[in-house]
Amino acid sequence: MLIDAGYGNNTTFLLELEKRRLKYLGGLAKNRKVISQIEPNKLQEIRLDELAKALPVEYFTPVQLNLDKPKTVWVAPVEVELSQLEGTRTIAIVMNASTFDSSSDVDYFITNVDSKIATPDWIVTTYAQKNWVEVFYREALMLVRAI
Repeated sequence: MLIDAGYGNNTTFLLELEKRRLKYLGGLAKNRKVISQIEPNKLQEIRLDELAKALPVEYFTPVQLNLDKPKTVWVAPVEVELSQLEGTRTIAIVMNASTFDSSSDVDYFITNVDSKIATPDWIVTTYAQKNWVEVFYREALMLVRAI
């Protein structure tokens, strides 16, 4: 399931998806707090935007998106814990530049898909499909209204 940040930030909603054994990829707000290991052997609660600033540039992988106009984004998948959820989830920090300070656009995503599958390329190409779902929905709605 592809979900936007309104649902990605809703822990109750994510729990319900997981109860139904559904896999999801969704947006998160930059102020969402996660529990991450930034320093060796030290878990700490941190906002996503602060985590993005703290990650070394080596964590980010460039990914070429082939949209109408090709675009390169830099993606850092990180295993984190969230309060009220058991176990870890993969979050991804996606930027339009190679460093946080030079980025003008930073997005945050969460998935419960296995980390072997949730690669930087998979995350951005899968979430990019959300736009096509929304376009299809709008066009279908206009057709139904026309009837």
